[in-house]
Amino acid sequence: MSSLLSKSSPKSQQALRAIAHMPTKSLDVLMDHHFAKSLDDEDFMRIAVYLAQKSYDEGGCPIGAVIIDNQTKQIVGKGHNTLVQEDHPYNHGETSAIRDAGRIDFSKTTLFTTLSPCDVCATLLYMRGFARVVVGDVTNAGGNEAMLKEKGIQVDILEDPQGIALYGDFRAEKPEQDLEDWQGLSAVNKRA
Repeated sequence: MSSLLSKSSPKSQQALRAIAHMPTKSLDVLMDHHFAKSLDDEDFMRIAVYLAQKSYDEGGCPIGAVIIDNQTKQIVGKGHNTLVQEDHPYNHGETSAIRDAGRIDFSKTTLFTTLSPCDVCATLLYMRGFARVVVGDVTNAGGNEAMLKEKGIQVDILEDPQGIALYGDFRAEKPEQDLEDWQGLSAVNKRA
């Protein structure tokens, strides 16, 4: 059976959205290795933004993440924040993608995240030995990029305007949920 997206397929927004929404383990049905190799950093970040949009549409925090194998450019994990949807206090975009990838050697991967990683996610990224992290928004939040670099991780900033606008709108609409995601319910209760 051949994949729907191949070497000759255009890299459309519809294709990237389909990649974002298809389960990782089934992606080889959607795209072959030639199509994966044609994807660049902007494409992987846009897939992460589509995952952030999925979380937002579900009532959650709009943060998405994608993990790729550095050699093949195959997506090995992806996820989005499910603080609200799963009632899970630290299931962020990055942790969801790591869980989706499973037990692999992360030193051979790159993680694309739509927002600067929180302290917990940044710690997990260096504990698991990621080679590279690409951050899509340091406009709305930032701060752990220097720590990741100190730990030997290559950090690149690739701000995505759509992702920045999405998170900015979310933060304005739901400031308590944003605070809870970053600091927990205790911070929300202290503010009240």
